[in-house]
Parts: sequence; C-alpha cells; structure tokens
Amino acid sequence: MILRKAKEVAEKDVGAPINRAVITVPAYFSDAQRQATKDAGEIAGLEVIRIINEPTAASLTYGLGRSGSEKVLVYDLGGGTFDVSIVEVNEGVIEVIATAGNNHLGGDDFDARIVDFVAKKFQQENGVDLREDRRALARLTRAAEEAKIALSDRPFARISEPFIIEKNGRTYNLEEELSRHEFEDLIEDLLKSTIDLVDRALSDANLKAADIDRVLLVGGSTRIPAVVELLRSHLGQVPHGEVNPDECVALGAAIEAGLVAGKDVDMVLVDVAPYSLGVRVFGEQFGLVHPDVMSVVIPRNTAIPTSKSEVYSTIVDNQDTVRIQVYQGESSIASKNLLLGEFTLSGIPPMPAGKPQIVVNFDYDINGIVKVSATERSTGKERMITITNPKERMTDFEKERAREALEKLGDKAAHKRRAVLRKARKLAKRLDREDAEPILGLIAAIERAEKEGSEVGVATLTDELVELLYKIDKEAIG
Repeated sequence: MILRKAKEVAEKDVGAPINRAVITVPAYFSDAQRQATKDAGEIAGLEVIRIINEPTAASLTYGLGRSGSEKVLVYDLGGGTFDVSIVEVNEGVIEVIATAGNNHLGGDDFDARIVDFVAKKFQQENGVDLREDRRALARLTRAAEEAKIALSDRPFARISEPFIIEKNGRTYNLEEELSRHEFEDLIEDLLKSTIDLVDRALSDANLKAADIDRVLLVGGSTRIPAVVELLRSHLGQVPHGEVNPDECVALGAAIEAGLVAGKDVDMVLVDVAPYSLGVRVFGEQFGLVHPDVMSVVIPRNTAIPTSKSEVYSTIVDNQDTVRIQVYQGESSIASKNLLLGEFTLSGIPPMPAGKPQIVVNFDYDINGIVKVSATERSTGKERMITITNPKERMTDFEKERAREALEKLGDKAAHKRRAVLRKARKLAKRLDREDAEPILGLIAAIERAEKEGSEVGVATLTDELVELLYKIDKEAIG
C-alpha cells in the first residue's frame, strides 16, 4: 500500500509513468525481509532494481561531491530498527566496511515505555488499566508519540486525552505531564544498548572512536537530545545532523537511482553483507567432533556483490545424498543461527567417506539476495536454490491476489468514508448549531482534502471525525 501510494505521488509530480524503483531497507534486514520487500514492490507495480541499506543511502547523501578520504560512522535510529555502519569515503568511492544493528529497536519502543509509564500511573490513581481497552490504548499510544516528539524541543510535554475511557458508568480523562528527564530515564537502557552495537561495529572495522572523522545522524529518533549527548560523550565529537534525518535516506536512494540510470553522479557505492552465511557441517567444536557446526562461507561485512565457494565431503562410506542446510548468523553452532533454506544433492557415486568433492557456492547479489548451488565434481551433478523462506515468501498466485485486494482496498476505504460522512451529517442535523459546528468543520475539511487529492489528509481527518462522533454519540458510528 505504501509503495503503491509513493508510485502514484511520484507519477503525479513528474507527469509520467514510473515503473522501476530503488528501495532502502535497514542494514540488518534478513534475506526473507529483503525478498518480502521485493514482493511488495512487484505487487505495487514496480520493478525493484536495487535494494540498498539505509545507512549506505545516508552516506551517499552526505558524501556527494566531497573530496578527500574520511571514515564515517552512520548512526541510524528510526521508528522500528537501529543500524550502525562504518563507512569509508575516498574520492567519491563509498565503501561500507562494517555494520551492526538491532532490527527490533526504535522509536516505537520509546513510545511503549511512555505508554507503560503513563498507564501505570493512571491505574494507580483510578484503578483502571488503559492498556486493556483497545481504543484507549490506541489514543494513549498516539499521545505518547506526540509527547516524545515534543520533548526533543521542550523540557516538558503534556499528555491530554479527554474522555479516554468509560468504565462502570464513569468517564475518565487523562491528564499527565512528562518531563524530558523522566523520558530519558525510561529509555536509558535502550539507548545504552545502541552504544554496545556502535562498539561492535568499530571492533569489526578494526577502528577506535578516535579514528572516526564524522558521525552522521539518520532517522527521526536521533532528534532526541539524549542520543546526541550519548554519542558526543562516547565518541568524543558532536554528531552531524545537517541533513533532515527523515529525508537523508530517501535522498541517498535517489542518488543510487541516478547511478543505476547512468547519470553522471560521480560516486561509486560498495556495500557489505550484514550477516555471515554458511552451511551446517560435522566439524570440530570445543575439541570434539560436533554434528551442528556453522561453516562460514561468506563472513559478515564482506563487500557485495560476491561469490564464494567451499569444498565439503561425505561422512559415511557410499553416501549417495547430502543435505545442504544454509544458515545466517554469527554463532558457531549452526542451529542457533537462522535457517534460510535447505536442499538435497543426490546421485553421488559410491565412494569412501571423505572422497567425494562437493563444491558449495554462494552468490550474494547487489540487493543482498543469496543463491546457493552444490555440485559433485566427479559427475557434475548440481542443485541450486535461491534462498527464500517458503513460509514467508509469497507465491505468484498470492501476489496476484494481493494486487487485486490492493485495487479493491481504495474502493472499500472510499465506501467507508462516505458512510461516516452520511452519519456525521445526520447527527449534525439533530444537534444545535454550536455542537454541530465541529462536525461540519471536519466534513468541510475532508471534502477539501479530497479535492486536493490528499489521501493522507482525508484519512487523518476521517479518523478525527470518527473519534468526535464517538465522543458525542457512540451509536453514531455503530
């Protein structure tokens, strides 16, 4: 839905069809997540010609037109993920030399800490848990995000949600003040965990904090003053945020699109594999032969695209098949990593154990998508798979159904909006003029947004109208 909307907005702006796209993803996105991103692009009607990591895109934005050599740390803290990358910029060549991150840490987690903090105080004072009511929780979550944003510029934020919940015939209002100091205490452990990952990336790059020439801020959550202070204290320099942290990744994607299209951008991009890739083997572990060892074929932070091979063999005499299990991760125990896929190579001629030579080859493309093949050298027998998780990857039939559902969704949303507007007009007629004015004002605003083609504005205003109707008359929205 988001990609389809982006396509429509871009086409309207340039006055021409747009069928190809560069899409950025968190550096720590798994292969399955990258495949799902490509699927989403196809469903939206786009050919996804490149998938690049967000810190890499940000480096393109900051590095454009610069000369000389420097080492840059990109600290990317967004709404749902965190990435840190060490990038070397040398006369227009941008090379990612190390990356680390947590794809389950971001601004949403900060919002959740505020929600729990406020909800617990409210429960202590009123004996009502706002988290148990879906509508109240949704309003509290939205208010928590607004407070978080406000605290980036102000020392205090007011969380005010009148009529947030009705319980046992009584209506409750939420009025709470949150200080920046309280907020920073709530998220202190989460921010410190990002510094551990900064140190890990520096270690992987064989660098110290003093070796970093610049620190770049990416992602809306880097606006939190505590983030800037933590990085300044830990790395000994004030991080750069000259480019809007919400836009620099998109600008980098546009630069990459120019590179792909053959424009004279005067930049070269070298990206790296965010995870180690390998196969499960019988091998030595802690001085003993162990059946669950991770044999790494492509180490983490290897420059991509790349192709690497390793030779393996059988473990019993006359073994005629081998099962190749492909894993992603950093543990020496294979099963502790993420199983990406598996396949069987059969038809191996009878030979003593250890005699057959089975070449396993990994091809890692520019989009971070992996193909694995296995070949038995004496016969030339080969099997190959593109690494996808069959439980997560969509089939062609599922994609087509999703396309059809996407087309219908717009009609469904419009139908729902018309129903809300009908109920709102009907309710307004029953009210006196003063009470009806807010309803009529929102109706007029929705109609203006529709004429301007602002779907986001229409959706937001419609939500506000539904909420207003609910406060006035619960029966008005069913």
